[in-house]
Amino acid sequence: MKTVYERADIVLLLAEIFRELGYEGTSLSRITERTGIGKGSLYHFFPGGKEEMAGAVLADVDAWFEHAIYQPLRKDDADQAIAAMWTNVSDYFRSGRRICLVGAFALDETRERFSAAIGDYFIRWIDALRSALMRAGCPEGEAQTLAEEGVAGIQGALVLSRALDDRMVFTRSLDTLAKRFDSVMR
Repeated sequence: MKTVYERADIVLLLAEIFRELGYEGTSLSRITERTGIGKGSLYHFFPGGKEEMAGAVLADVDAWFEHAIYQPLRKDDADQAIAAMWTNVSDYFRSGRRICLVGAFALDETRERFSAAIGDYFIRWIDALRSALMRAGCPEGEAQTLAEEGVAGIQGALVLSRALDDRMVFTRSLDTLAKRFDSVMR
């Protein structure tokens, strides 16, 4: 029996392949090998090839972060939104076992190809977090610095956790960041 895929299903599969192999290490042959989806089917969904696939994956990541992280930080109760951010980030990155695809793309030759999407992801996260911090009573300059520190801390914790093959590094780092934010907001 042949499996029928929707584009959204394929995007999820592609995301994990790009996470594991990187943009440059991901070829159509590797994608077909890992997914069982033929090249013809892939080109049906992504006529622009690998670049369109990566763009779709980045758009999917962006949509998740917009819904689960940025919107709550911009609109919801600041304390609750920041607390939810730590939980949602931990869940999304599987407690440090899953790399940040946007961050990985930012570090290799792929950055130029997707620079607008990569920059926008980080700018919107920092801005949304800054907004929540300001609503929680942080002065604007301090909120900006703390928001940058928070996003940088999450990204750094992901890298260190993976490098040391110790997911507790990620968990401890998020806990430390959350306590730092709490102390500033009180």
